[in-house]
Amino acid sequence: MQQEAELNDRSLRLLKSLVTQYIAEGQPVGSKRLAQVSGLDLSPASIRNIMADLERRGLIVSPHTSAGRVPTEKAYRLFVNKLIRIEKLTPSLVERLKQELRLEESTQTLMSAASDLLSNLTHMASIVMLPKRDHLALHRIEFFPLSENRVLAVLVFNDAEVENRIFHTTKTYSEAELQQAANFLNEAIGGHDVQTVRHRLLKDIRQARQEVNEFFGVLLEMTEKLFDDAAGHDYLMAGKSHLLKLAEETDLQRMRQLFEAFERKQDILELLDQCLLAQSTQVFIGSESGLADCSVVSAPYGVDGEVLGVLGVVGPTRMDYEKVIPVVDVTAKLLGSALQLKQ
Repeated sequence: MQQEAELNDRSLRLLKSLVTQYIAEGQPVGSKRLAQVSGLDLSPASIRNIMADLERRGLIVSPHTSAGRVPTEKAYRLFVNKLIRIEKLTPSLVERLKQELRLEESTQTLMSAASDLLSNLTHMASIVMLPKRDHLALHRIEFFPLSENRVLAVLVFNDAEVENRIFHTTKTYSEAELQQAANFLNEAIGGHDVQTVRHRLLKDIRQARQEVNEFFGVLLEMTEKLFDDAAGHDYLMAGKSHLLKLAEETDLQRMRQLFEAFERKQDILELLDQCLLAQSTQVFIGSESGLADCSVVSAPYGVDGEVLGVLGVVGPTRMDYEKVIPVVDVTAKLLGSALQLKQ
């Protein structure tokens, strides 16, 4: 960015000091305070001139009638991209995380543990996308008819994990029809992973349906619904109460919008889908996250080089990025290692 390149070393150091100070104290930072904390041998007039230049560039603003300045989203982005100094987690903390995650017996409890750990360590709301099931071997399927053209599917995976899915169908199917479809699918599954089962079954069923057998109509719809690529994507959250402290920094209407986004889930899932495409830790600042004056730090986790999901934290834009980023990054790596051990 042109404006970033034009900043000299003194301006960058002063901006870093201002952002760091505001993150720590949450109060507008004046030139006198900056002179104390920046370590720069500058006169008050020189500092005021630099701050005026930073303000012209849209990096800092003066709230209300305060003599101090606060960083803008643009300043946070520059801070994260160029000025941040990532703190390594202590070996004892890494070992604690490793042990707590390895103690969990099932994938579901492992995900919950990771979510709780992230929230407790960062004092923010955590998000953990549940892993894609495509890599897991499928052992058994059962279907149960519900009201209003809905079907409950119960899937049992290789590590004794059970997942329930409810989907709408084009017509009402009887219990006998669903049982017949489940029996056929269970014979075909053979312990293969979900993606293999899906592709093989859809191909075979479409070929067989040329015989115009009514049964294959039931089977085709059950297979398409059951193995829909979007099915089963969900996430766990912990520590939403931590976000209540945002009420001190923003208005109640924005807080309401944030919690409504959590309830809708779709906005969160779209953000997490963006993270799935990344191979490293991502930081979404303020409006980039779409979550009402919040920032999101996320990292993908996976097994054998395959990304299975993402995890992260949601907190105020004024979060301590230097401490939060390594916590998210290490937790994602350790979660992938724990999942590897369960295979």
